[in-house]
Amino acid sequence: MNKAISLALLAGGVVLLVLGIRAADSLGSDISRFFTGSPTDKAVWMLIIGVVLCVVGLVGVLRGSKATT
Repeated sequence: MNKAISLALLAGGVVLLVLGIRAADSLGSDISRFFTGSPTDKAVWMLIIGVVLCVVGLVGVLRGSKATT
């Protein structure tokens, strides 16, 4: 995987994690948590996709840094 793509995936994952955390702490999520016991689906999906993108991006960055002979 190209190192630039890996860095972009990592950055996108971090952005989605931050947005997911903010969405989970929002008023709408608090209301949803009051009635259903869990935050909104949007917040949960942003957190899940953010973690996946961070992992894929990190693996790509670490794998791309090894020299091939």
